[in-house]
Amino acid sequence: MAGYCSNGGSWRRVQAGRKLTTDIESYLNEIGEVFQAFRDQDSGCVSFGVLAQGRRWFVKHSNNDRGMASLRRAQHLHSTVRHAALPRFYHAFETPGGLALVFDWVPGDVLYDYTLSRGNAGRKDPASAHARFRALPEAQILDALDRIYDVHLVLAEQGYVAVDFYDGCIIYDFEQAQTYLCDLDEYRAGPFVLEAERLPGSKRFMAPEEWKRGSRIDQVTNVFTLARTAMVLLGDGTGAMEPWRGTEEMREVVVRATRVNRVERHQTVREFMEYWRLATCKPR
Repeated sequence: MAGYCSNGGSWRRVQAGRKLTTDIESYLNEIGEVFQAFRDQDSGCVSFGVLAQGRRWFVKHSNNDRGMASLRRAQHLHSTVRHAALPRFYHAFETPGGLALVFDWVPGDVLYDYTLSRGNAGRKDPASAHARFRALPEAQILDALDRIYDVHLVLAEQGYVAVDFYDGCIIYDFEQAQTYLCDLDEYRAGPFVLEAERLPGSKRFMAPEEWKRGSRIDQVTNVFTLARTAMVLLGDGTGAMEPWRGTEEMREVVVRATRVNRVERHQTVREFMEYWRLATCKPR
């Protein structure tokens, strides 16, 4: 977004190192039009879709310690890693007491949004993005999984460990059959030792060690999460294996990857992917 707005003086002031003197939403409405806001988030952040200079942008902001820490992690990750499934990161700027990151806006629907699910059927609602996605032909779901896994292979080989990955991090463009990932703010350099009682995340996707202080969190942990992603998207939406839309060979891969005993799982994301692609007959 920086440097692309016709009234880009404000962006240039930010880029020159001067902080904004107004609140984030007022500023975004000065340089463009806020067409969507995501306010009721548990991350400590608030996000906006902004139309400026004929382009759509995604701006994520926080003015509290927890949210800013997550944004700084995201800034480092997106400055380091590029992938077609990751919205392009442009820059960060400071606001009064806060921090904002600017990304490309990508089309599609988040597969799970808890703010839209409270008080209704959630993932089981036939009109939800999650249910519509799981109703797609198996080949499209497998293509989406392959893209998700490829992103995590790139991240693993750059030294990142996935934290708090779940279906709320998956955006699917139903018109173009494209998959994107968002909200990777908790991803960290790894391996690391869990110093809290648990990591943030959805129990549908979390490995047992993510619930135990002192555990090692690494690629073996991520193997569990990636396999659980297949179980959720090819199963009943909760992670149960029945009904299972995949083949028996795929089932064997995810069963091994989600064993409680870490030693019995695939030991790297690459190893897991090799077995998965062999089971799905995809080229390595």
